[in-house]
Amino acid sequence: MPPSQSSLRSRTPDAPARRVIRTQQGATKAVTGLREAPWGLAVLAPAVGAGAGLVAIVFRSLVDLLTRLFSGHGDYAGAGHAANPYVSWLGIWFVLVVPVIGGLLYGPLVERFAPEARGHAVPEVLPGVAQRGGRIVPKVALVKSLASALCIGSGGSVGREGPLVQISSALGSAVGRVVRLPENRLRVLVACGAAGGIAAAFDAPLAGVFFAMELILRDFAADSFGAVVLSSVTASVVGRAAFGSGAFLHLPAFHVHHPAEYLLYVVLGLAAGAVGVGFTRILYAIEDVCDWAWRGPEWLRPAAGGLLLGILLLLLPQMYGAGYPALQNAVGGRYVFGFLLLLLLGKMVATGLTIGIGGTGGVLTPSLFMGAMFGSAFGLVAQHVGLAGSPGAYGLLGMGAVFAGAARAPITAVIIMFELTGAYSIVLPLVLVVGPATLVSRLMSGDSVYTLKLRRRGARVDPGPVGPNPLAARPVAEVMEPVPDPLPERTSLTQAAYLLALSEHGVLPVTDADGAYRGTVTARATAQALADDGETSRTVGDLAELPTAVTAARPLTDALHLLVGASGTGLPVLDDDRTALVGWITHQSVLAALRPPAPAARTGH
Repeated sequence: MPPSQSSLRSRTPDAPARRVIRTQQGATKAVTGLREAPWGLAVLAPAVGAGAGLVAIVFRSLVDLLTRLFSGHGDYAGAGHAANPYVSWLGIWFVLVVPVIGGLLYGPLVERFAPEARGHAVPEVLPGVAQRGGRIVPKVALVKSLASALCIGSGGSVGREGPLVQISSALGSAVGRVVRLPENRLRVLVACGAAGGIAAAFDAPLAGVFFAMELILRDFAADSFGAVVLSSVTASVVGRAAFGSGAFLHLPAFHVHHPAEYLLYVVLGLAAGAVGVGFTRILYAIEDVCDWAWRGPEWLRPAAGGLLLGILLLLLPQMYGAGYPALQNAVGGRYVFGFLLLLLLGKMVATGLTIGIGGTGGVLTPSLFMGAMFGSAFGLVAQHVGLAGSPGAYGLLGMGAVFAGAARAPITAVIIMFELTGAYSIVLPLVLVVGPATLVSRLMSGDSVYTLKLRRRGARVDPGPVGPNPLAARPVAEVMEPVPDPLPERTSLTQAAYLLALSEHGVLPVTDADGAYRGTVTARATAQALADDGETSRTVGDLAELPTAVTAARPLTDALHLLVGASGTGLPVLDDDRTALVGWITHQSVLAALRPPAPAARTGH
């Protein structure tokens, strides 16, 4: 019998229910678009950039506040041997105590909550991109921000750009994990955060872009580039809204006085590249000495070492914090040759000591400081023998060259100096110094100041090669395998770790209570969560990610590209509606499908 009208009405949702269903469907499509559609990163990247700009505002304000609280001055590096007006009875001797107090504050904080927050930040971001698919623990970033502000404010001779890169990268990672981005897009969002951190730190949006592409992602893919640009520009706009568009460094105008100086620029680049490598080696040598000498508890190490840093600050107050006033004085021609070399060596030791005793901050600004000292000293010599005009011009070029020699990032070095000076005339001389500096750095050392720390840990720096297999021309349906047993979303992480260990794929599908597909969970993500949180009430549903959808009809060429970049050894295959699991694709199944057929057995006649 045909169903009655009343029974049909009972099965048909009423208008409010239909609106709810349409809203849920719309939200699902929007989230799916953020994960997969080309416009998804165009929406998420500016959001991360805005967040990075806000983080920079808070962090810079906190550093300024703590610097004034600890030293009594806006920037003690430019105050000479002045006393702290808050404790004037201590006279100039207060600088002996300030790093110790700072160490007593941030030492226990780092040791208790995030020991990995020590150091100079960028080496902590690189493994998150290269090895953990863009996953960065948010807790580390929060601890890093407070510890770095305390370290710099109490005299630590490091820069604020490193903490901003790590904090903003963690922000990008957190946003991507909330949306459950696949790993290839999560890495891009982390780079967006790093670009925003640099852009907001120096008000240099182009430098932020190339820093992220050259050092964090280590490639220049077009889709990644667009997202990073959006984030970097947004961060810079937010920063300018708070601090204005005026540069925080007031550098002199750059001029080339004679064409013959171009040859001197090449010589400067060769020498500055060696200085950059020397800084890298001194930095890690001092860190090794501190590791060897210290036998007490780690939480006390920054305070004990702070006494040594205080002695150095008593002798050279220009080493306090980032040292921007001394940098400006150097390129302004206010220092003599011998004092420039003293400040150069002093900054190497002060930065190495700050990192070695357990402090935290960036090394980009110290490398610019050293470049200004070395370049200005070089310019004074060239001026003395009648080959150059203003020594300050060589100081500006030295900033880019020493950074290029230390960080092995020539494009970033050229762009950041161009944005800091605003002078197009500096571009050609910059290329002439940065190119030789990078070449010398490569000849003298296999690692940069950032990658050497990872090599010393035995960590891999670069992600594995990514590329499609040109032989694959069939649909995924022809090579897919049966779906492995899924994990219910309520499965505990401990049990999931056991089941993933038994699995041959390193990744398993996750389903909800009704058996519907929820995503995948990897062995790496599970192990990372257990390592970060120990025994926890979290379930695999909390870690489930939605990798870029592979449908049965999708060309195998596309699937191979996704499979090579996947975190496990397999990917789920969905139906055309992308809602139900219909198969599983693995490296082995693809290789088996691409294997040439065995030759037919010969028959006798």
